[in-house]
Amino acid sequence: MAEHDASGATRSAYDAAAPVYAQLFRDELRDRPLDRAILSAFAELVVSASGDGQVADLGCGPGHITAHLSELAVKVFGVDVSPAMIESARQAYPALRFDVGSMAALDIADGILEGVLSRWSLIHTPPPELPSVLAEFHRVLKPGGHLLLGFSASDGPSHPSQVFDHAVTPAYRWSPDHLAAMLRESGLHEVARMVREPQPTDRRQFQEIQLLARKSESGAGASRLPAVLPA
Repeated sequence: MAEHDASGATRSAYDAAAPVYAQLFRDELRDRPLDRAILSAFAELVVSASGDGQVADLGCGPGHITAHLSELAVKVFGVDVSPAMIESARQAYPALRFDVGSMAALDIADGILEGVLSRWSLIHTPPPELPSVLAEFHRVLKPGGHLLLGFSASDGPSHPSQVFDHAVTPAYRWSPDHLAAMLRESGLHEVARMVREPQPTDRRQFQEIQLLARKSESGAGASRLPAVLPA
């Protein structure tokens, strides 16, 4: 029931905020060269791995990052729990595919995706529900497929997660090491991370983290694999 309530509250909040989000974030990447760089690296990995491999942008919002990946020659589609966000994305980018759906129960077949992008879309997932969402990411990825996560860091390793007052609905920050360990338990091992320190003008003084992880070639769980150090 708690998961259902959290998902429903998030859906309703983002439905109401969809028009504002479309305006605020349309040009989000323009002044964020580091974000563009790691998205380009992610795109290169998934495109070079397979010429016809698909990528899902989960929690795509108004679709601007989906469109950016498409411009990088990625065969990408967007998924979001908010019907209003999906409608906004379809209107802005009619050539791209956008579906309403939940990260906790994806309508995607096993092992067919070359990549999964989850950019600040895990932040509304209650901590007890996070392992099941990461398991879904593992399920839909091909062996050797890549996951790129974006999130805000907690105040240190002693705080695995911390709730904060998000502008739309309550959200969580995560310890990068804790989240990397959860990825390993889900069969996704970290290969790189990017840490962006907050700027003096940022409203919230949180580190921004981008974690790049990879599913093992065998598709086996991480408990059978040696730890892989970040690149």
